[in-house]
Amino acid sequence: MDRSRHSWIPRSPAAAASGQAPGRSQEGDAKMSTLLDPGMQSLRVGTNGERSCTPSPPSSPGTLNESCSIAPLTPSQSPRNEARTQRPTSFTVVVAIDFGTTSSGYAFSFSNDPEAIHMMRKWEGGDPGVANQKTPTSLLLTPEGTFHSFGYTARDYYHDLDPEEAREWLYFEKFKMKIHSTSDLTMKTELEAVNGKKVAALEVFAHALRFFKQHALQELKDQCPSLPEKGAVRWVITVPAIWKQPAKQFMREAAYKAGLVSPETPEQLLIALEPEAASIYCRKLRLHQLIDLSYKPLANGLAPDRSIDSSFRQAREQLRRSRHSRTFLVESGVGELWSEMQAGDRYIVADCGGGTVDLTVHQIEQPQGTLKELYKASGGPYGAVGVDLAFEQLLCQIFGEDFIATFKAKRPAAWVDLTIAFEARKRAAAPSRANPLNVSLPFSFIDFYRKHRGQNVETALKKSSVNLVKWSSQGMLRVSAEAMNELFQPTISQIINHIDALMKKPEVDGIKFLFLVGGFAESAMLQHAVQTAFGATCRVIIPQDVGLTILKGAVLFGLDPTIVRVRRSPLTYGVGVLNKFVEGKHPREKLLVKEGKNWCTDIFEKFVAVDQSVALGEVVQRSYCPARAGQRKIIINVYCSATDDVVYITDPGVRKCGTISLELDAVEDGGSPSPRSRREIRASMQFGDTEIKVTAMDVRTAKTVRASIDFLSN
Repeated sequence: MDRSRHSWIPRSPAAAASGQAPGRSQEGDAKMSTLLDPGMQSLRVGTNGERSCTPSPPSSPGTLNESCSIAPLTPSQSPRNEARTQRPTSFTVVVAIDFGTTSSGYAFSFSNDPEAIHMMRKWEGGDPGVANQKTPTSLLLTPEGTFHSFGYTARDYYHDLDPEEAREWLYFEKFKMKIHSTSDLTMKTELEAVNGKKVAALEVFAHALRFFKQHALQELKDQCPSLPEKGAVRWVITVPAIWKQPAKQFMREAAYKAGLVSPETPEQLLIALEPEAASIYCRKLRLHQLIDLSYKPLANGLAPDRSIDSSFRQAREQLRRSRHSRTFLVESGVGELWSEMQAGDRYIVADCGGGTVDLTVHQIEQPQGTLKELYKASGGPYGAVGVDLAFEQLLCQIFGEDFIATFKAKRPAAWVDLTIAFEARKRAAAPSRANPLNVSLPFSFIDFYRKHRGQNVETALKKSSVNLVKWSSQGMLRVSAEAMNELFQPTISQIINHIDALMKKPEVDGIKFLFLVGGFAESAMLQHAVQTAFGATCRVIIPQDVGLTILKGAVLFGLDPTIVRVRRSPLTYGVGVLNKFVEGKHPREKLLVKEGKNWCTDIFEKFVAVDQSVALGEVVQRSYCPARAGQRKIIINVYCSATDDVVYITDPGVRKCGTISLELDAVEDGGSPSPRSRREIRASMQFGDTEIKVTAMDVRTAKTVRASIDFLSN
């Protein structure tokens, strides 16, 4: 490969205190530095915070080596507002997929009737006492690795397999968390099935998304036979707001692989942030659709419904909301609760899901009703899965860690059966409950323990140090209310502590409401804990059908992606540049002497700072010139940091997180322009959307340049 084709020259907004990123060629071994144009040496900050420069006579560009000829021509400009350039989008229907850790589902709305949100058909299967408006995020592949089933069908089929046969099948559950917890996520990351075999994570996610695509399109065609084959659907996929860019890109790549949309039409797919989606839906709610924990006494952890007035609209809505209907009506404007709010009122949405807890702080902007994010999304792996892990630890304490590991490996289907039994009892746990909860042990567990240990389960319980769990002669573990409470407490404490830390931030002062959403928010244990901790500070609100809040909000986001007008950057992003070396300020080891001039290497130039407010449509522009005539590709490294006080790309905590690629068409006239008329490629980066995006244009021809940003190939 000719490495020189990857060298590049920053032009307009990418020199002076800027230049552009020390990057790498695609092989990753040719480091590219950027020099400040000696003709632009004086950089100052104006009173309005914008940067300007004082030019001196230009000089010729310099050359570092054959593969990296570089000549920045003008200094960096500050970010400026520009209208977003989006292709006109024409779609008939929005389909949102809420891809959850424990359960998933989809909903849709036709663009000509945006006030009606239609929930998916009821799923086959289900558990007693659990509404099956969503289906378990469970995937079953055949021993050969081909798709078999998803959801209840996958779980139940796997459960019914012969134990020996089940060991050959590939069963995945709660696999979404792997994408969050993997620090070096790539296209080749693998997931481990219950039987220990590994499959590419991208394949697993693509199988799941393809299932939803087929299921949704079949339902849409049944309702609307005239639906066009292509371009009619805008797809929305939900992800936690605390997910980093690689994880968001991973979901997009999985959607491409699943055939939801084509990479050539990326605008047909939106990535929605889960707490944002919940916030968008909550702003539409009427009072009878909310449970106000701050005003209603708790009865077994649940508050009674508010009385419903007899207006025609509400009566019609209640009819639509009956159990025979899958259609929800939303307000054309904002709901009653929001109409009470004043401009500037602040609230927190706590999305408590299966895998993560995601917190976002919003401020409603009246009268337009748009939302402004006040503090970067925060949270962590404090979801309901933590209670499941605590139960597994309890079993390890009673029966031995080695036995539980062996049982999971030898009887994987029976282990799934046990987790299902616990899930049902977990949902029944409430702070006011006094009597024990019975968890059924599968016969295969009892039999396997006797054969493996030479004693029965009852003996194990009597010998263990766990006094709060007893054995029932009916084949059940009798888990005391106190023991169940202990299973919940570590996870709930983490959630309470995180919300408390957030509310103490100066930027989050004066919170009026705390909205509790997500599947885990259905838990009476969590509701009681949150109300006890924060009820005196703000009103704690839970939407009815709380487990579907994110799904409905994702549909609304797909109908109007501009509803969140301002977001906060989760990290500091930038590139590495060269600057004029200043004695006493810059370390000597970063000194580079070039043509008699002293330069400081590795300076971090920010595109956007952590927690910086970025408006929708705001772009950061940088311009680059190819280093030589005929160059067809420009590669720029992007660096990130969790802090704002970054000086060099070599500072602790700074890492290369992605690359920007600009693919150039051949120069039409085939000539070699002089340095003063170099080809200029202007790149525009958007940080105000849910994903970081880049577009580019050839300034001389005004033609679009193929531009992409990649966070998965580092």
